[in-house]
Amino acid sequence: MQSAADIGAAARPARVGVNARGADSSRAFGAACVCVVAGAAALAGLAPLWLSVATVFLFAGPHNWAELRYFITRMPARFGRSRGFFALAGAGVLLLTASYAALSLAPGAASWGEDGWLLSLAVWNSAAVAWVVALVMARARQTPRRDWAWALPAGCALVGLSWLAPQVFALALVYIHPLVALWFLDRQLARTRRGWRRAYRACLALLPLALCALWWQLASAAPLAEEGEVAMRVARHAGSGILTGVSSHLLVSTHVFLETLHYGVWLVGVPLAAGTGLLPWRAGSVPLVRRGGRGLARLIRALLFAGAFVVVLLWLCFLADYATTRDLYFTLAMAHVLAEAPFLLRMI
Repeated sequence: MQSAADIGAAARPARVGVNARGADSSRAFGAACVCVVAGAAALAGLAPLWLSVATVFLFAGPHNWAELRYFITRMPARFGRSRGFFALAGAGVLLLTASYAALSLAPGAASWGEDGWLLSLAVWNSAAVAWVVALVMARARQTPRRDWAWALPAGCALVGLSWLAPQVFALALVYIHPLVALWFLDRQLARTRRGWRRAYRACLALLPLALCALWWQLASAAPLAEEGEVAMRVARHAGSGILTGVSSHLLVSTHVFLETLHYGVWLVGVPLAAGTGLLPWRAGSVPLVRRGGRGLARLIRALLFAGAFVVVLLWLCFLADYATTRDLYFTLAMAHVLAEAPFLLRMI
């Protein structure tokens, strides 16, 4: 009969092998992150318009579908005390998206004048901030051990800033939103891939360096030639009409660099970290489906199939009229920007 020491000695090599494989996978993940950051920065500096058009066309729809899939997996099996939180979250996403679309696509918006437009934008910004603060307060009641007292003064400060410079506040959201995906990936790694987290955070330290290198290279670059509807829309979305003292080349390059990382996180990083990989959707692994039975499983599958259909339809619309479809997409995509707030709060 083997002694306990013999058994432990026999098990030790297997454990070492598992640790070695984990270290190898962590290094591989870190190396892949470095390559993505470096490649995205290089392409963004060399061909920003081309990269922006290509990434939005290829990945805008699929990454929204990937976010929908991920958010469904993060829904609790039973709402319980979270019922009010999710009700507030859903109502806010629907109402704020509808009002943003109405504000952006209203036929008579051009007749409001600059003052009327800025007033409307400031009101919407304030409503969005108030909704996020309300979500934080609702989350605070569920997790009283955390200190959430900062939310109200921070919200008041943001509302004040939104009234001082409504357009700059809205443009800041354009640049901050891609960074939120990096936070989601960090939280997911903390849950399912702790061994990868150190390498990932080391790679995040390269992000400011990549941005500084990009800005240093393009600080004196000539503005992009905004010839044609597509180039004009890309430059305006990056803020060329607001930050007039900054080269449009630098603005577009910065925005498309961050957006490329955003798409990469949702389409590759988060699925790998969550363990779903790049395989087709399996609804049976979702807690909400396991508790809800076949009817809910069918509903979720139908929702995901409908989302896949919308992705294909979006590609066809891009082919038919890229400029108009891009405007429409970035208007309606406000829904997924807003939806990230409640799910991120749930992960904190």
